[in-house]
Amino acid sequence: MSEGSPPGGSSSEGAPGAAGAAPEGPARKPRTRMTPKERRRQLVGIGLRKLVERPIHELSIDEVAQEAGISRGLLFHHFPNKTAFYDEVVAAAGRRVMRNTAPDEGLAPEPALEQFVRRYLAQIARRRDFYLALVFGRGAVALGGERVESLRTAIAQRTLTLLGLDESALPVAHAWAAYAEDRALQWSGRPAGERARTEDEEVTHCVRALGALLGLEQTDPAD
Repeated sequence: MSEGSPPGGSSSEGAPGAAGAAPEGPARKPRTRMTPKERRRQLVGIGLRKLVERPIHELSIDEVAQEAGISRGLLFHHFPNKTAFYDEVVAAAGRRVMRNTAPDEGLAPEPALEQFVRRYLAQIARRRDFYLALVFGRGAVALGGERVESLRTAIAQRTLTLLGLDESALPVAHAWAAYAEDRALQWSGRPAGERARTEDEEVTHCVRALGALLGLEQTDPAD
């Protein structure tokens, strides 16, 4: 009980926060003590949620800090600058894409590739705006890292792993990753009833395209 308050606290006269006091502006979330690793993970998670709503270059550092219940300055204690924070958010978004499209373990190479392509197509169709903001937002490549290429390289590396191919096939797999991405974006950009191919047909097309590219690579120019 505060000094001078009547029993039961029925009067708030003179007490902080008295009824009728003028508001002091929007309250910041109470700060929760976290380890540096936990705080970084929290901040990146907030950035990921906001990336769904807007391209990375429009992500407000002040909004992220306010939602985390910390100051802007403390955010920059965990990330040296805005670019470093953006890059970490986009890297996490890329990892999410790869995680969501991973095929089931134990599948043979061809079914694994088909399942990967199907899940990749579905991921882009389901989160098309998010994907566009991730890889094609203004400054998507210039903000401290070749983010588009990094994601395509990850897709290409997964393709090699699924098919048991060596690194010599990486350029072909990388080119195919860009092709499959463009196909998925074109396909998902149309209403379901207006698409030229069904999902099954699109998956089959992309799988066959990879086989054709690999076949061309293996052809001896001297033949």
